[in-house]
Amino acid sequence: MNITVFLGAPGSGKGTQAKKLSTDHKVFHISTGDLLRTEMKQGSEVGKKAKQFVDAGELVPDDIMIEMIEKQLSRLAQDARVVLDGFPRTVKQAEALDVSKVTHVDRALYFDVPEDVLVKRLTGRRICPNCGASFHLEFLPPKIESVCDSCGGKLVQRADDSEGVVKRRLEVFHSQNKQLLNYYQSQNRLKKLDGDREVGELQSDLIRLLQ
Repeated sequence: MNITVFLGAPGSGKGTQAKKLSTDHKVFHISTGDLLRTEMKQGSEVGKKAKQFVDAGELVPDDIMIEMIEKQLSRLAQDARVVLDGFPRTVKQAEALDVSKVTHVDRALYFDVPEDVLVKRLTGRRICPNCGASFHLEFLPPKIESVCDSCGGKLVQRADDSEGVVKRRLEVFHSQNKQLLNYYQSQNRLKKLDGDREVGELQSDLIRLLQ
């Protein structure tokens, strides 16, 4: 299985880029954020365990994340091309991928974005709880204020996108991220990208790297 890991802080744009690759280039996009939100919405055992950490802006424990990702990967063909978005976030999670018999991480791409830009991106984000569509107060506003363009649902701010929780999330991310970057750098599998660019320009760079 050919796996590319997208690394970056919350709001770095890795999810947007992964979704675009999935749509345009037949790449499987696995988002741990989406998986966790689905589990929490369904009220599963994993979802209940994860919710207390997510709502506080903390990282979900390794064992929960590893179990969830292995379950998703086991459903794919062994020759699948996969982008992992939001996993791994710790060295333990990275090691779990590397010891698996069916997965191989070819490269890790790090989306580097200044912290003030990240805070602005995250606190301005609004989502539709009905259809999952995402908007931004400044960068991608809905046609009608607080109303989803797709289904007419009322847009809301996720609990983990409030300013206090955002800053805590970034704090937690940076405390873990240095070791993870060093892990992939030491194996010559890391590539850093300027994530503070227009979406199309960054996508072109990603396509070139993945080819």
